[in-house]
Amino acid sequence: MIRRLLALAASLAIAGQAHAQPAPALATREADFVIRDFHFRSGESLPELHLHYRTLGEPRRDAAGRIANAVLILHGTGGSGGQFLRPQFAGELFGSGQLLDTARYYIILPDDIGHGKSSKPSDGLRARFPAYGYADMVEAEHRLVTEGLGIPRLRLIMGTSMGCMHAFMWGEAWPDGMDALMPLACLPVPIAGRNRLWRAMIVSAVRSDPAWMGGDYKTEPRGGLTTAADILAIAGSAPVQMQKSLPTGPDADRYLEKSLGHSLATLDADDLIYQVNASGDYDPSAHLEAITAPVMWINSADDFINPPELGIAEREAPRLSRGRFILLPVSPLTHGHGTHTWAAAWKDHLAELLKESEPR
Repeated sequence: MIRRLLALAASLAIAGQAHAQPAPALATREADFVIRDFHFRSGESLPELHLHYRTLGEPRRDAAGRIANAVLILHGTGGSGGQFLRPQFAGELFGSGQLLDTARYYIILPDDIGHGKSSKPSDGLRARFPAYGYADMVEAEHRLVTEGLGIPRLRLIMGTSMGCMHAFMWGEAWPDGMDALMPLACLPVPIAGRNRLWRAMIVSAVRSDPAWMGGDYKTEPRGGLTTAADILAIAGSAPVQMQKSLPTGPDADRYLEKSLGHSLATLDADDLIYQVNASGDYDPSAHLEAITAPVMWINSADDFINPPELGIAEREAPRLSRGRFILLPVSPLTHGHGTHTWAAAWKDHLAELLKESEPR
């Protein structure tokens, strides 16, 4: 679920680099979509909400003049749209002749509220930033697509972790707004059990650090963030890959030191608290039958955050009228929760979905 989690555990999965293709040279455009007087579900508002986004490729229109080749890809907690430009994702999907070839598709990579270059607590408001939830984030995504970019229907929505959860929410809220959905690494039920516990532990660790000062810290609360980084490292861990790439005690120690240093240099305490808390309003479980688009839902068997033994996916998947659930077995291609960003592990299933959902 977490880009910084990937920095701790998945993006440093050394052994997996052998499976990634070189990232193609991509012409990427960046812009901000500004929503005036944005009202959050909490009752709070911002005079201006800035939603940063990247695009690749060119929009192409159908006979009716509507953009028909747009693909929306949604990142996980703590991430940004820029993470999808890494070799393990872009190198497998965006190049010439590949499944999401940017010569054919118009790729949209937003930074969600509270993330990347979009409006977030660390911009200045800190703990006075409006409390936001997934419903606010999805609304902003939808307004970017429909109002900002003028796209009434998406060819595909793909989401990783938090973005996976947002994909389910899109499918329920706007069933006619996409040709296909590909949720990666999540479950369509409220955040509970161990998934809720590790999030609460992160928030508690940061808030209990005296240096946090109610969110108005002069320097980052290093003690709380160190605990948070350690928890994220476990949540994003990929045991098989890490055993291969860290075969000795000293190897593991060096990895921990390096990853911790990276995390402490990039994490912001207030942003992190907001990001982790945002999932509190997530619960698509009551309306899965409302999703009418074809769904290719994929989890991996080595995912700490969404372990297969819960049996939730097998229980909920039959409620999707045109949905398939795929559980990827542990293999050299899987990377724990971070498998969602290693496209080599699941791109064959994307090919199936694109073929099945091709507009007639």
